[in-house]
Amino acid sequence: MDEKTVLEDISLQMISAINEARGYYLKAVQTARAKDFAAARKLIGDGDERYNAGHAAHLQLLQLEAAGNLSKVNLLIMHAEDQLMSTEGYKVLAVESIHIYEAIANK
Repeated sequence: MDEKTVLEDISLQMISAINEARGYYLKAVQTARAKDFAAARKLIGDGDERYNAGHAAHLQLLQLEAAGNLSKVNLLIMHAEDQLMSTEGYKVLAVESIHIYEAIANK
């Protein structure tokens, strides 16, 4: 497989997994708003599993670069990197939102 195809495959793996993670994190907030905190925490865990899959694909890119096998960075890789970083923020906000909804419910 040529370098371009490998990079596209890894980037798409990242994007797919990360977008699924983001969906779980957002669903967790909606679930917490409905006061189902156990389900919300489970959704965070499910999101973490998908996030970790995206991060594993990212690690493949880093290993390719470290081995000198990554000669170009393209827009698809940049998009995958952006999705990875922004999803970290989604998780932080989702976890904090769950805590807030739980505190309000326990008043």
